[in-house]
Amino acid sequence: MSAALRVMLVAAEASGDALGAGLARALKQRLGDQVSFVGVGGTQMAAEGVQSPFDIAELSILGLFEGLMAYAKVVRRADQTAALAETTRPDVAVLIDSWGFTLRVAQRLRRRLPGLPLVKYVGPQVWASRPGRARTLAATVDLLLAQHPFDAPYFEAEGLKTVFVGSAALQRDFSGADPARLRAHIGASADEPILLVLPGSRPGEIARVGPPFGEAVDRLAAARPGLKVVIPVAGTVAGLVRAQTAGWRHRPVLIEDEGLKADALRAGTLALACSGTATTELAMAGCPMVVGYRLGAATHAVLRRLIRTPYVVLLNIAAGEMIVPERIQGQCTGAILAADLAARLDDPALRAAQVAAQNAALDKMGRGQGDPAGLAAEAVLAIVRKTGGGAGGAPSAVPQPRASTGT
Repeated sequence: MSAALRVMLVAAEASGDALGAGLARALKQRLGDQVSFVGVGGTQMAAEGVQSPFDIAELSILGLFEGLMAYAKVVRRADQTAALAETTRPDVAVLIDSWGFTLRVAQRLRRRLPGLPLVKYVGPQVWASRPGRARTLAATVDLLLAQHPFDAPYFEAEGLKTVFVGSAALQRDFSGADPARLRAHIGASADEPILLVLPGSRPGEIARVGPPFGEAVDRLAAARPGLKVVIPVAGTVAGLVRAQTAGWRHRPVLIEDEGLKADALRAGTLALACSGTATTELAMAGCPMVVGYRLGAATHAVLRRLIRTPYVVLLNIAAGEMIVPERIQGQCTGAILAADLAARLDDPALRAAQVAAQNAALDKMGRGQGDPAGLAAEAVLAIVRKTGGGAGGAPSAVPQPRASTGT
């Protein structure tokens, strides 16, 4: 049976790939074989039927000046993505995170396929910096699916309909994770400490935080011979992380299997993480952490004048105080990170207090407020019904969700 609804999903980095895969699953749970997908994504979206015409790893770009240097590549891939839409004629396009790339795709789709409903899944953090992006987005897309409850006022003030769907990271269920399985996999006894290292999902992030993270690990391991170091790594950057950690004196165990990654987050005694979605996932798993982050010097010099919040970690923003140590730029050194980590490795009470504070922050961020992928799927179907579909022409019968979605 040919699908009645064709959905374009576009993601350009690992976190967006996960969101796109979740949305695809939620749509299939509602529509079965009455939906098909085209677009751009990574391995997780490919498993759900999105065959990407190029490797998205080349688009995982962070930083103002890094973005300028990659501008020609971004434009070329945006053109290619828009051409894919012209060829496949989707009924709706969902553009996931990755502000610079997806904005350019949206602008091209608007020009080439003016009837195509455009949905942005995850908006720019205008409450933190560059509020003018809210107006830019409102002029480009038809609907925003927001991850944070404090997003809507900024975008709706510019006339963009916004639906709060929540963060997938806030719905992670770790009840089935097995810390003992992870310990068996890496050969760790029940009482040996495990340090998780999460260096990010973008090549630029990994290149900048990798050296101080590696130095911190080596310092800690030198004083703690029994320390086990585990890196749950995104498939899109596994090769890069493996190459970089080959130079560490204390070699970590890299985990790519999704089940073992969940086990690792529950088994971790403590984590050293790059700022991003991983910090929320660690908190959901009950793991305390220290966060390190570095931008290019020129990018940081510009952003420090634009940032309107005192923190970069969402847990700290929600709490209104620094419950998770943030070591940014010049403070992101091996010595400083190792000292922060050592204090927590040596003090179970400090770790417990941090976990309690993280849990309180998670509640403020909207933990447990419904399935984000399911809410996103409902919003996408609603806009298709409202518009009748776009580039593909109105489907002869826009599918209705099944009576029981099971999400």
